[in-house]
Amino acid sequence: MRMLMTILFASLLPVPLAQARILTVRVTDASGKPARDVIVTLRPQGKPNPVPRPVTGYRIDQKDTQFHPFISVVPVGTNVSFPNLDPFKHHVYSFSPAKRFELKLFARDQTRSVTFDKPGIIAVGCNIHDSMSAFIYVTDTALTARTDAQGRAIFDDVQALPYTLGLWHPYLSAQGNSVTRPVQAGTSDSNESIAIRFRAAPMHNMSSY
Repeated sequence: MRMLMTILFASLLPVPLAQARILTVRVTDASGKPARDVIVTLRPQGKPNPVPRPVTGYRIDQKDTQFHPFISVVPVGTNVSFPNLDPFKHHVYSFSPAKRFELKLFARDQTRSVTFDKPGIIAVGCNIHDSMSAFIYVTDTALTARTDAQGRAIFDDVQALPYTLGLWHPYLSAQGNSVTRPVQAGTSDSNESIAIRFRAAPMHNMSSY
């Protein structure tokens, strides 16, 4: 699913192949280790964002009293289902300004869904199990990717333009858990490297990063 979504996001900007170049963004932590599951966005400066298309069939499972995946990235307008795979009930909610919702108690093998129609960060919890948490990054730019185990986010169709590069992770140690910096994509394949700091994750989510 991660690879599918990265390919989908990075392929929606129609440009002539002769002008398209690959931009690789490598993200590390303060000790130089690759930082995975960081959401990376590119926004052309002075131009509209390339608009992503909603995806279908995206789901966040509730299993073993956890949300899976812990971090999701979906285009604006995507409908996300929340199937319950646990042998007890869950009550899913969010108070996030970009999308407030409440999925009242539902049992095993039942599912509920929510359409995320505005961009933003959605913090998700369970009203029954306080240890359950997840984050949904709803993006309004087609140039959105998630770093892999090597800390890399790869954009295949980038024009030679100035961009604003954005990084987000729920434990990134910065205001809004995000940082931005200007980058210039050239007329050949290029690389950008950036180091970020993380704050300590809650104990029940330490395995998620």
